Amino acid sequence: MKYISRHIEKDVEQSLANNPVTAIIGPRQCGKSTLARRITGGKDRVVYLDLERPSDLQKLEEPEWFFSSQKENLFCIDEIQRKPDLFPLIRSLSDEWNENGKFLILGSASRDLLQQSSESLAGRISYIRLTPFLWNEIRQDFSLDQYMEKGGFPRSILADKQEISFQWREDFISTFLERDLLQWAGISPATMQRLWQMLAWNNGQTVNHSRLGNSLGVSNVTIANYIDLLSETFMLEIIPPYIKNTKKRLVKSPKVYISDSGITSALLQLSSKEQIMGHPASGAIWEQLVYSNLKGYYPSSNIYFYRTSAGAEIDFVMTLKNRVFAIECKSTLSPSLSKGNYNAIEDIKPDHAFVVIPGEKGWPVKERVDVVSLEEVVGRMI
Repeated sequence: MKYISRHIEKDVEQSLANNPVTAIIGPRQCGKSTLARRITGGKDRVVYLDLERPSDLQKLEEPEWFFSSQKENLFCIDEIQRKPDLFPLIRSLSDEWNENGKFLILGSASRDLLQQSSESLAGRISYIRLTPFLWNEIRQDFSLDQYMEKGGFPRSILADKQEISFQWREDFISTFLERDLLQWAGISPATMQRLWQMLAWNNGQTVNHSRLGNSLGVSNVTIANYIDLLSETFMLEIIPPYIKNTKKRLVKSPKVYISDSGITSALLQLSSKEQIMGHPASGAIWEQLVYSNLKGYYPSSNIYFYRTSAGAEIDFVMTLKNRVFAIECKSTLSPSLSKGNYNAIEDIKPDHAFVVIPGEKGWPVKERVDVVSLEEVVGRMI
């Protein structure tokens, strides 16, 4: 399979040079292992362990001896969430050895979820998130339509045929539900699947735990826990509201998006561009693509949404380095802002407002308001 350079490669290399432990976190099958092997391929002393392999797990029956007996190596440990009891040992050895670039760990769960049952590695570790492919990583080889259809997971977007890509995504969903979720106690795969599909139908909408719970026959607490788990395993994005010092009545429930357009399409059984564009979810799929690319390129940013009960609304409010940007996503080449959009911009008073369209080049609308492409909006945040 063709290797495609990733945006975070330099960040990982810099982290290895400056931290005892570097963690690459992100969803399963997004390319963490491929990236790690690429970065470590030129190094002389590397030990690679995949904790989904019984043979590699067996090597860690006495982990302290295993690591200490070859401490001259860089240890790359894949799927670290399967053995969280390694974290206290990694912390202790990092302090004892006092060297940078000793552990490169890969995990399919967030920092918070990884550390629920482990000692903190604060001050010793840098966490770097890898997403499925970002648009600027693949735009030389694929069309934007293909990106929307197949999503950003490597085996999906790189599949030769649409039906192969769609089958891979269906298999990914089944594997996640039937195997990966078993790591977390108290999860019903059947209930999670129904919830995931319901969230796909309501992609980009605010969450109503009571309505979802009533539909599935479970409690509000269960719905909240399941949504949190989908978020912590990078399957779902939770967007909080942008709260300003205002007397306006704001919508304060968070919005949720399925994290990948291809997974959304598979959950909705949409297997072609024509089916996607004719579906009510197409607009939210475009919003998700814009969000994923902005967050992927600017992980230190905070991204919110803004909506008032009076109808003022903007898809995303992004804060970055003391600057505020209002971002409206329009899945058309002839966009127009609504009165509610303009009212939201007036409320927020951003440094700049952008209308992101699935085109190649944008144009100015008025002072501090521009129509832009997906590629352009990423560059305009600098």
